[in-house]
Amino acid sequence: MNCLIYWFNPTKMKTLLLIRHAKSSWDDPGLKDFDRVLTDRGKKNAPEMAKRLIKRKARINLFVSSPAKRAKSTAELFMKEFGKNKRELLLVPQLYNAGEEDFYTVISGLDDEYVHVAVFSHNPGITDFANELTGVRVDNIPTCGIFAISIETEKWNQFRNMKKEFLFFDYPKSTEDK
Repeated sequence: MNCLIYWFNPTKMKTLLLIRHAKSSWDDPGLKDFDRVLTDRGKKNAPEMAKRLIKRKARINLFVSSPAKRAKSTAELFMKEFGKNKRELLLVPQLYNAGEEDFYTVISGLDDEYVHVAVFSHNPGITDFANELTGVRVDNIPTCGIFAISIETEKWNQFRNMKKEFLFFDYPKSTEDK
C-alpha cells in the first residue's frame, strides 16, 4: 500500500511581511509628503534588510506597495536584492495613509496564487495593523522595519478571520540577526 504523508503543505499557509518604508527626507519643505525621497541612510538600510530576509531564507513572490515615492523606492530596493524586476511591483494607492480596514481590504483582495507577500506602507497605519494581527505588540515599526506573520489559509479573502502566527520582527538598528 502506497501512503504519502505531507508534513507541510505550503498552499495551506500564507506568509505576510509588513514593511515600513525606509528613512525618508524632510529637507524640502515645499515637497508634498507623497513625493518625499529616501535619505542616504534609507537607501542603505533597504538592501541591508532585504539581505537579512534572504539570510532567513524568506521567500517573496509578490511585492505590493503604496505608490508614495519613499515606499515605492524601498520596495524596488528589496526587489533588486531578491532578483526581481521592479516592473513586477504592484502599486496600490489605498496603501498610502492606510488604516487597518485599508490593509484588510488590500490583503483580502490578493490573488491566491501568491503565497509569500511583502506589503510596503507607512506609519502609523502599518504599526496599528501589525498590532491587530497577533498577540505580539510593538510600540512602533521603525523605518525599514519588518513584521512577519504566517496565516493558516489557502485564500487571501479569508485573511481577516484566519489564525495568524507571529514569525519575527526586525529593523535596521536591531542587533538580533547581524
